[in-house]
Amino acid sequence: MNAKKHAVLDALQTALDYKFKNADLLALALTHRSAGRSHNQRLEFLGDAALGLIMAEMLYQRLPASPEGELSQVRASLVNRSSLAAIARKLDLGNMIELGMGEQKSGGQQRDSILGDALEAIFGALFLDGGIDVCRTCIYKLFDSQLSTGEEQLLINCKDAKTRLQEIMQGRALSLPLYEVKDIRGDEHQQEFEVSCFIPLLKKAVTGQGRSRREAEQHAAQKALDILDTLSGKLTDPR
Repeated sequence: MNAKKHAVLDALQTALDYKFKNADLLALALTHRSAGRSHNQRLEFLGDAALGLIMAEMLYQRLPASPEGELSQVRASLVNRSSLAAIARKLDLGNMIELGMGEQKSGGQQRDSILGDALEAIFGALFLDGGIDVCRTCIYKLFDSQLSTGEEQLLINCKDAKTRLQEIMQGRALSLPLYEVKDIRGDEHQQEFEVSCFIPLLKKAVTGQGRSRREAEQHAAQKALDILDTLSGKLTDPR
């Protein structure tokens, strides 16, 4: 492992507030399959399961009156692709992930699917290296802004992004969001869709990616919601 890779791993461990006993696990979590050797997909599989369990446990305790279906909706809203990618960007994973030349040239280091998958792989590495308690502590820290809201806000946020965006448009008596498939990449069994979402409140469309058209639309809608949230109080209805 060269000095640059050591520096990357040290910086990430500082951000995670955890020192790996086996740093090779963390290095593997940052290796995309396009790099052409051992990659992070198995760790991603494990991390996805660990994240789901930890969030399910937390919601079970915090929302004692919620039925199973509602708990599932809240969990899905917390760990959607947009949320994972946002956390990955805060950790600067785009500049840490090892990609093949083709993915680098196509901007893979900023693709939400790659960023989110790498974050889940890191959770898998944390689970293997430190156990469930270490993994839980790290996840709680990284998701602090989402988890620090009250129970009522958690339930409000559990509505899927397209529904929430549509309700905002209807509440302002504006035309509904327009979704359009812009690109479909990859092999038939591993396709990635890119969909744009346009709403009157924003000057240009936002795009989202997903393994299905529906997932990409949800991702684009979530991006639009995130922008609206940052612009809250500054918006005026277009005339």
